[in-house]
Amino acid sequence: MTAAVDAGGYSRVIAPPGWNRWLVPPAALAIHLAIGQAYAWSVFKAPLEGAMHISGTGSALPFQIAIVMLGLSAAFGGTVVERRGPRWAMTVALVCFCSGLGISALGAAVNAYWLIVFGYGFVGGIGLGIGYISPVSTLIRWFPDRPGMATGFAIMGFGGGALIASPWSTELLSDFGHDHGGIAATFLVMGLTYAVFMSVGPLLVRVPPPGWRPTGWVPPTVSAKLVSGKEVAANDAIRTPQFWLLWIVLCFNVTAGIGILEKAAPMVVDFFAHTATPVSATAAAGFVAVLSAGNMAGRIGWSSLSDVIGRKNIYRGYLAVGVLAYVLVWSVGRTDKAVFILGALVILSFYGGGFATVPAYLKDLFGTYQVGAIHGRLLTAWSVAGVAGPLIVNAIADSGARHGKSGPALYGPSFAIMIALLCIGFVANELIRPVAAKYHRTAGIPAVVAEGDPA
Repeated sequence: MTAAVDAGGYSRVIAPPGWNRWLVPPAALAIHLAIGQAYAWSVFKAPLEGAMHISGTGSALPFQIAIVMLGLSAAFGGTVVERRGPRWAMTVALVCFCSGLGISALGAAVNAYWLIVFGYGFVGGIGLGIGYISPVSTLIRWFPDRPGMATGFAIMGFGGGALIASPWSTELLSDFGHDHGGIAATFLVMGLTYAVFMSVGPLLVRVPPPGWRPTGWVPPTVSAKLVSGKEVAANDAIRTPQFWLLWIVLCFNVTAGIGILEKAAPMVVDFFAHTATPVSATAAAGFVAVLSAGNMAGRIGWSSLSDVIGRKNIYRGYLAVGVLAYVLVWSVGRTDKAVFILGALVILSFYGGGFATVPAYLKDLFGTYQVGAIHGRLLTAWSVAGVAGPLIVNAIADSGARHGKSGPALYGPSFAIMIALLCIGFVANELIRPVAAKYHRTAGIPAVVAEGDPA
């Protein structure tokens, strides 16, 4: 262990002999369940629009900035996280995410919306990104026998965070009020509570000793078409077509899901506003929680299934069946609540499953050498989707409302766009092939350098 690594504190989180690897997923969940609060942002949209007199597009801005910062901080911080270790990353995530909620509380208290955008979006978004990638490579190294299940177990926490945060924040807003003071108090209480909860992560997390593997487990003979068994450095991975094809797959799958998720509460109200059974604000918050449950279940369920049927096949399902689900929601769901909820659940389960499966997909393509850093760079796709999805849905809905449209008519064009994006993602997934041998590392040196290619 080098002095530089020791200085970063990495050696202090190496597991002692006999450490139970099943203590690591709860450490990851402590972080992901907290930062998954971002998926309950739609609960704050109506109170912010009423208290601060902003549009639906404007109230989506903190969430959009947070997702942009998630991708950027994961991309630029991925290599640092690999070097400094998961405990450092989880601590940084705790400080940034909870500070962001505190700054947002101040912004609401003084009626300064820009502070909410800065606090929740910029500062909190950095916490999202560093926290999101903090356990990924550690989990893959602890569970080489079940990488899809391991990352799905942790990442499901991010999808399930709103299952806790949505009803909780709704109750806090009901208790404190929907004015500036009530919104501020809600942000403050959530920030303080999450700080305590997230502290479990740095206390529990450990990394396996060098060369560790599960008792009795032998690495399987490489047989899957996309699995080379070789290692690729992060700087070389981004030069491969496989990286960018997977970037398109993730970006478009996320765009299709996040557009619904960010506007879930207002959307379900709009769809059934002129029916005999309109949806109340409380029921809409419950709908957000149900979607979060689907998001969470998809992360552990579909990613575990990918260990059996393969990553490429599972993404075929996400994208192709996702198209059918969108068509079903639009054609039947606007008059049938059960179909609407079922279709949205399927879309969100694939959205969550896509996130949870992608680290294992990267491991298959590029190996484990710098999979955390590669994953961080791939999450720039999430940044783009985090802007594109809500922007498409909110801008089209706002424009439709200005032109006198209402109900499901506010969402028709945006649904058509999402269907087209899923189709493009399906084609990109079909084009993914094994990584060329020239990108494989040889004797600790990236093969592209060893072969004399430009560094």
